[in-house]
Amino acid sequence: MSHSFIKYLKYVGTGAKHNRDLSHEEMLDVMRQMLDADASPEQAAAFLLGWRMKPETVEEFRAALEAIDEASIKSPVENGLELGYPFDGKADNPYIFPLAAEIVKPFGINIVVSGGALQPTKGGITVRDVAEAVDLPENVHYMDRNDYCPKLANLSTMRNRLGLRTGLNTLERLPGIAECDTALIGVFHKPYVKKYIEIFGDRYKHLVIVKGNEGTPEVFGKCRVWFHKEGETREFVIDSAQMGVGYKKSFEPIGKHKSIGMLKSPSKELLRVASLNAALWLFAKGYTDSFEAAYEKVNG
Repeated sequence: MSHSFIKYLKYVGTGAKHNRDLSHEEMLDVMRQMLDADASPEQAAAFLLGWRMKPETVEEFRAALEAIDEASIKSPVENGLELGYPFDGKADNPYIFPLAAEIVKPFGINIVVSGGALQPTKGGITVRDVAEAVDLPENVHYMDRNDYCPKLANLSTMRNRLGLRTGLNTLERLPGIAECDTALIGVFHKPYVKKYIEIFGDRYKHLVIVKGNEGTPEVFGKCRVWFHKEGETREFVIDSAQMGVGYKKSFEPIGKHKSIGMLKSPSKELLRVASLNAALWLFAKGYTDSFEAAYEKVNG
């Protein structure tokens, strides 16, 4: 147990009248103590719960991310595009990145995905599950958290015992270890678009935020997309029906066996979904001036 950590618990766990936001240096110390296991699992769990209830500020998120960066091993990938998947997995539909990666391979784009142990709360199929079960295209670079940030991976047991989402669920999605200039991240609610831009925006030349399937950066149907570049954000809509894609999304859990099977033997409609995502990746990387032009390019 860390006695110096107790003061931070008071900042987030003493009620609305006495809670306060942490400074950059304070949050940096909090995250370092959790990563170094100076704070006990009980202290870390208490802080993460109080931090979310307070709630978290952008400055705190950025400080925590700085500490995670310090503890992470970088593995640069040339012409890479980083996909920020939730670590609580997908439950209702298969992952699309292995199929879409094949489509962008002729363009020289490398796809970076990170994964690790399942985190609360969805209980879905993880990126790690896919990497272990599917022969990924050679332009997909899977980074496992046990390798690039074991200190963060070591918090998984505590987080699963807590059983609730915390601020770490947000931060872990884009670790930035491949030093890509472009990243895609999914969002459930529009208010988080601004927050994601403030947290991650200056880490990438192009940051694309997708109101995608199950909170992932994957396009399965009509959805909104926000493209952040050089301090400006542009919003547009991808309408899958207008592109001739009529895939019927599931809203019920499909299970790991079925999900993996759909990737190994994809239907024509699932391959059309893959082309939608490949087009978004081309556009995000700046290969075309519009999503529509990118869609024509991958289907040409």
